[in-house]
Amino acid sequence: MKEKKRAAASHKTKVIPIQWDATFFFERAVRSLDRYHYDKALKYFGRAVEYEPDNPVNHCNMAGILSEMGDYEESNRILLKIVEDLDPTMTECHFYMANNYANMERYEDAEDSLIRYLQEDSDGQFLDEAEEMMDLLHFELERPTRLAFIKAREGYYEHDRARAMLEEGKFVEAVKLLEGIVEKNGEFLAARNNLALAYYYMGMFEKAMTTIQEVLDREPGNLHALCNLAIFYQHEGNTEALEPLVALLCKTIPFHQEHVFKLATTMGILGEHREAHRHFVRLLKDGSLRSDACLYHYTAVAACNIGRLEEAQRMWQQASKLDPASNVPDYYMEQLALFRSGGQTAPTSYHYHLPFEEQFKLWEKSSDTIPDHLKRDPLVRSSFFWALRHGDRYTKLQVIQALGMIADNEVKDALRHFIMEPLEDDYLKRIAIFVLRSIGVHESLEAILEGKETVIEHSRMPSRLPVWEDKWQEVLEAALLRMNKHYDLVQQHDLLTLWIEFLSRVYPEVPKLGKVEGWAAALEYLTAKMHRRAISYHEVSQRYGISIATVSKCSKRIDEICGIKEKMKLIFPALADSNNER
Repeated sequence: MKEKKRAAASHKTKVIPIQWDATFFFERAVRSLDRYHYDKALKYFGRAVEYEPDNPVNHCNMAGILSEMGDYEESNRILLKIVEDLDPTMTECHFYMANNYANMERYEDAEDSLIRYLQEDSDGQFLDEAEEMMDLLHFELERPTRLAFIKAREGYYEHDRARAMLEEGKFVEAVKLLEGIVEKNGEFLAARNNLALAYYYMGMFEKAMTTIQEVLDREPGNLHALCNLAIFYQHEGNTEALEPLVALLCKTIPFHQEHVFKLATTMGILGEHREAHRHFVRLLKDGSLRSDACLYHYTAVAACNIGRLEEAQRMWQQASKLDPASNVPDYYMEQLALFRSGGQTAPTSYHYHLPFEEQFKLWEKSSDTIPDHLKRDPLVRSSFFWALRHGDRYTKLQVIQALGMIADNEVKDALRHFIMEPLEDDYLKRIAIFVLRSIGVHESLEAILEGKETVIEHSRMPSRLPVWEDKWQEVLEAALLRMNKHYDLVQQHDLLTLWIEFLSRVYPEVPKLGKVEGWAAALEYLTAKMHRRAISYHEVSQRYGISIATVSKCSKRIDEICGIKEKMKLIFPALADSNNER
């Protein structure tokens, strides 16, 4: 017996010590939760907190258990301690507190916590649930939730605004907003796509291409970016890169309506009319789009280009019924008739407005004003901005005048940039300066004229004259006041140039001007002559309230100094060019 006891005493046993730490109690708490043993889970989470009092996760777990047990007050006390003392970045605690307050029917407090969650949380983990709670609070408080900003959607509201700006043709404003969004959120690919389009609309092709490549670097299969890239390749004539991309797009069959529309219009612009027609027909089968005149126009253009002329006629007739105020369907039906008779190629424009050249023809026949709806039309505006950068000299001259009729902040910014372009024609830049002054830009203007940077003050004209006298300005204003409704902006500018040239040549021996109306009438008379307009001394003398002799005397003096025929050759080369191009 003693031997047995000795043997037992000498036997060594293995004892595995228990690791009493926060992890041990956390695991016990989770197992208790799985069995719905909330009391035990709360106890174990409490012990975990004792071991790691600075760990906010364990505190948050305790608050969650207390909420499940109905102890909302204690739960919120712990949650408040977390965000105030332990970890203010745990913004989800505000959402949990909002839930607790709602369960206590303290809806005002619930709203405060919910707003704080939405304004501070950048991940949006409970965004959907928060929006459901907003509906509940709206019902209980009988008023909308006092919410102005959702951090998790930072950039989304701004992006919607930017898209609206693009649709209104406000490209400069859209670019500023989109650049800010992309800078804050580099993964916001829709904003990058729209930024690329905005650059493209403004004629900033290299920036557009760089931006679209940034989208595809992040998401190679982004359909909007691939479509935009195809348009850009077509623009630069890069057929080697375009062909495989078109082949890929032809194999693509998108599901979402927005993607179908994007792909359809892209294929049409690329000249893949059969593919475009297939997708447009898909869209027409959707009942929600059957009232869209634009869609019928797009389908008609595609049908016309694949030989389905009767279908094209029906589509434009339907567009005309849906949009009777528009002259677009009628114009294209006329083009279709010409095409059928062999007098014209098939129309290929997938834009629902008249071609750029047709717009100018209409404005020239009208009162030289652009209708308000066209001023806001993004396609018309993008045509203007594009032509201002890439058009020929005469087109740019037309565009500058048209922009003067639109006369909004976008136009002012575009013209300010134009007069700083070193390679642009000085004559065109002087026209642009004149337009800026005529539409109310009175501050100093920076411009590059004759290869040099210069600042043009409001009180001075763009000339080499060392001074600009008030009397000279009075002559100019007297002429422009009467010419405003009868002469276009180019002609008014040429009058200004003529007056400056006369003063520059006679300075400092400028004659005493006497009655300003005489000199003003002479300037109008000579400007009309330079532009081959029918005019007489009698006509201008009546308009200015002076004698024929006075007009004749002043006109001959200016002609003697400047030489009108030479003036047309040397000072107004753009006018001669435009007459030749007509």
